[in-house]
Amino acid sequence: MAAPIEARGLVKRYGEITAVDHVDLTVSPGDVYGYLGPNGAGKTTSLRMLLGLIRPDEGSARLFGRDPVVEGVRALDGVAGFVEAPRFYPYLSGRRNLELVAALDGDGAAGRIDETLDTVDLADRAKDKVGGYSHGMRQRLGIAGALLRAPRLLLLDEPTTGLDPAGMRDMRALIRRLADQGLTVLLSSHLMAEVEELCDRVAIIGSGRVLHEGALDELIASTSGRYELRTTDDIYATEIAKRYGDVAEIPRGLSFSGDERAAAELSVALGLAGVGITALVPRTATLEELFFRMTEGPSTNGHAKLEEVAR
Repeated sequence: MAAPIEARGLVKRYGEITAVDHVDLTVSPGDVYGYLGPNGAGKTTSLRMLLGLIRPDEGSARLFGRDPVVEGVRALDGVAGFVEAPRFYPYLSGRRNLELVAALDGDGAAGRIDETLDTVDLADRAKDKVGGYSHGMRQRLGIAGALLRAPRLLLLDEPTTGLDPAGMRDMRALIRRLADQGLTVLLSSHLMAEVEELCDRVAIIGSGRVLHEGALDELIASTSGRYELRTTDDIYATEIAKRYGDVAEIPRGLSFSGDERAAAELSVALGLAGVGITALVPRTATLEELFFRMTEGPSTNGHAKLEEVAR
């Protein structure tokens, strides 16, 4: 089966600015794939190229093996979603807006309106005008419009931006339900907690380039071997810890880097030296820490930055 998304060497330039710089992506069936980057990193431009909304200057993108530049709308069969924010007629009801979308899609879409309204928890507001909807309700109506196509791949660009905490919680729960039903999801976001909660694979983009792509759990696990160390005498503990691994000061204590054997030897050495240990806790970096280390600073080399994090 062809991959839901396969992009190779995507480039988009605007004058002297390279917005997307030789991006490679592969999204496999069943992935909940996080596409991460700071604002202006090229995420939305990449999505527009994937959907055939703009042409790449170099490279190609395929959706289930079909190139939108070559095959046009036929390449979007089984694909749905929205880039930036969904748009509706505010003076029409939610249901009437979906009826217009269904009329354009055909293929039995009209018969799925009630089902999609239930899925996004808008059935009781379907007769209300969209102009009276909250931002979160409009976002959910956008997903309902996408689901009318019975997609196999759902692309969502910053779906929780502008939502209050309750709206963000509800949107994440909706995305999780859809993924659990077997839908492949590409989620473009700059919210690390959201991606860490929902996604199993990620690509981190900075300055238009992919800095890292791979399984999220493997990325987090790559930073293992770090411990948070708190003692009754951090100055003396630092001198001792240097014999067994790398040590650095952090808020409320020390950070020690070494394998399990080194950590065990350190705890014995501290005890023999009369230094009390109040905490020696294994710690991996959060996705947010990894993200900032990859996307900030002078280096743009993802592998180099990942090695920095591991150290």
